[in-house]
Amino acid sequence: METKRLSRREFLATCGKGLFCLALTSCPLFSKDAYPQGRGRLEGEWGLVGTKLSPYFQPLAGGEVQCLLCPRECVISSGERGYCEVRENRKGKLYSLVYGNPCAVHVDPIEKKPFFHVLPGTPSLSIATTGCNFDCKFCQNWEISQEVPEKTFNFRLPPAKVVDMAHEHQCLTIASTYVEPTIFFEYMYDVSVLAKEKGILSVYHSNGYINPKPLEDLCQYLGAACIDLKGFTEDFYQEMTEGNLHPVLQAIKTLRRKGIHLELVNLIIPTKNDDMQVVRQMCLWIKKELGIDVPIHFSRFYPMYKLRNLPPTPVETLEKARDVALSVGLEYVYVGNVPGHRGENTYCPHCKKVLIARRGYFILANNVVKGRCKFCGKEIPGIWKKTS
Repeated sequence: METKRLSRREFLATCGKGLFCLALTSCPLFSKDAYPQGRGRLEGEWGLVGTKLSPYFQPLAGGEVQCLLCPRECVISSGERGYCEVRENRKGKLYSLVYGNPCAVHVDPIEKKPFFHVLPGTPSLSIATTGCNFDCKFCQNWEISQEVPEKTFNFRLPPAKVVDMAHEHQCLTIASTYVEPTIFFEYMYDVSVLAKEKGILSVYHSNGYINPKPLEDLCQYLGAACIDLKGFTEDFYQEMTEGNLHPVLQAIKTLRRKGIHLELVNLIIPTKNDDMQVVRQMCLWIKKELGIDVPIHFSRFYPMYKLRNLPPTPVETLEKARDVALSVGLEYVYVGNVPGHRGENTYCPHCKKVLIARRGYFILANNVVKGRCKFCGKEIPGIWKKTS
């Protein structure tokens, strides 16, 4: 019997308002107390909306506008919003509704993004707003990615204050993360400009679903990108994310071409994208288009959101994917979401010794010295020290 497919709005509605509010207040990611203890509190309120005119739209006839930020290129009538629910047509102009009003503010280990070749063992100030331009059935942050800013607790945090917070908490990076950062592009961009002036690195964890022009603009101020390459077929993307693969591949190639430090994540979901032949095709594409030294993380899926009927990914499947990647020549291949697994470590591709030993988000040993293997001297790609 065919199961009725719910839209993301219908799904949230079925969860019930009371349960939704409980999820917000009980999960640290969305807590009103998200600001680290002992450092004061951030001001905020439920439903706080911050607006800014988008530079990426074109007016159309009849008062409509077309958003040019991501490949959806939504055509939006006056008073309506695009797919992401955080860009609104107001009298023929397109405004972001999430400027300076994040709903998540945390100090995380940089390894949580995950970045394994960026300033290991350092804290990263991490921010997110509501909204997303995908609806991934396996999203772990769906309570905010599939919501609107009027229904979350949002902090008053203009770009300059974000940078000040990063400095105060001795964070060497500011990460736009948790949801798709493209949907709060203006906010991320302005934070990145100020961060660069202060010698703080801007990084982001993205689905890569962004148009060429805004991505080119962002690259001027971006230090590192971790891109979710969620699968390697159009069918998977359309079924699981309501997006498309091709624009993601183009964005990944642009980041590499621009010299942005790049890491990839592939969440392996049982029965959905765990075909090793497809994994091999993906790895061969990475080798050909990006090079053998781009780190890739094969991460373990856990039942979440609309895929609660599937089991966690067997560790053996992750190990097979890692073996496939290594067999085609990729040099830095990781197993994610399995604390204590040897695949968390960074190994020198030349002498095979452990360069960085990890357990979860903790660094147990670091043998990268001035960007090189301490044992054999091989140069290791990454960002290993503060740049200014």
